[in-house]
Amino acid sequence: MTTSPSSTRAPWAPARRSRSGSEVSARRESPVGPGRVLIIEPASSGTALVGAARGLGFETVVASFDADDRTLPDRVRQEADEVLVVDTNDEEELFRAVASAHGAAPFAGVLPGFEFYVPVAARLAARLGLRGLPADTVEGVRDKAVMRAAMAAAGLRVPRFAEVSAEAQLEAAAARVGFPCVLKPVDSAGSVHVSRADGFGQLLAAYRALAEDSRPDMGRLSDGRALVEEYLDGPELSVEGCVGADGRTVVVALTHKVLGPEPSFVEIGHVVQADLPPKARHAVEEYVREVVGALGVTVGPFHCELRLVADEPVLIELAARLGGDRIPDLVEAAVGVSLPELAVAAHTGLDSEVLASRAPRAKYAGIRFLTAPGVTGRRAVEGMDRIAALPGVLEAELTFDADTPLPGDQDYRCRVGHVLYTADSYQDALDLGSRITLGVTFVPPVA
Repeated sequence: MTTSPSSTRAPWAPARRSRSGSEVSARRESPVGPGRVLIIEPASSGTALVGAARGLGFETVVASFDADDRTLPDRVRQEADEVLVVDTNDEEELFRAVASAHGAAPFAGVLPGFEFYVPVAARLAARLGLRGLPADTVEGVRDKAVMRAAMAAAGLRVPRFAEVSAEAQLEAAAARVGFPCVLKPVDSAGSVHVSRADGFGQLLAAYRALAEDSRPDMGRLSDGRALVEEYLDGPELSVEGCVGADGRTVVVALTHKVLGPEPSFVEIGHVVQADLPPKARHAVEEYVREVVGALGVTVGPFHCELRLVADEPVLIELAARLGGDRIPDLVEAAVGVSLPELAVAAHTGLDSEVLASRAPRAKYAGIRFLTAPGVTGRRAVEGMDRIAALPGVLEAELTFDADTPLPGDQDYRCRVGHVLYTADSYQDALDLGSRITLGVTFVPPVA
């Protein structure tokens, strides 16, 4: 979810000015391919779109603010053929810069590199005459209130919900939904300010924390709009897939979610594939296809989160982008399919059937995120070497050093490292994940 804190430019990329007045990095020698692809503000799994586009023979152009919490990761800056530096949160400024670049050398496709930029990518594609989500309905995959209404209109089950934008509305919303309930922002991501409330006092405290949070996320601040909705009691999973250029919806993988303790809903692990009986898997896949249709996802990737309530799938939310948290890497390892390549192919009109499927690396793949609840200040990390040496472990990485203050937020920002691994069975994948969680500890060093 976060971008690299470094804003240092790669030595090969001195800044210059485009005709639109926006800053552009110098272009390297590009592969000869079917055209250019624009990727808006790549972050999290969206960074993989750059390499995927280049691998398919496209020249890649990245549009980014490239500063503050929208600073491009160094790897993305190095992979991109061109970086268009522009305020990606100013739609008209972005369109002017993109239209100028498109006029000089047309784009074959426009893709959002992060969830917040799905609507603007759809509207840019429409204005340029390119493939994209319908501009008039695209808000339904970002605004959860609009999403819930569209689902209900299609006759698909959704949690009871009420939209609020002020404290004074909470009591009526709680009366409609009941307790326990879940509070969540209508347009955020990464479990930010998603919280269970078992009574009105908890609900009020959760809403105040949301409304008063002054920290930007990708340069954006909360506007205080939120949903109060029914708590769904059941296992959680996500469905990864893509709608191809031919309009066909393909489900690629099911992901088992491992969540931290409530009242927060921090995702601390994933396993691909989720282990479901054939009948349940079929029901989930058919439900997700209906969700995709109801929300007007006509092209591109989707990441659909749901819970099984008495074996019935119920939508949490659908995002018209790649799943985060390295899920595309897990899918490629366990299924042999590159979701980033499918996304690029869908948005540029390539036939996804021509994409080579790799042999899966293993039967299952998983990731566990490391957290350090209750530990503050300087600390030592114990157990990482032992975990890294376990059979099946592919990566073991810490993202905070000993002197960096540990984050206390109960969302994606509380994760301080990860371990990525493969396994021969679903149970082995779960067991190894638990062993990782228990095997790494954060402790104050001995004075």
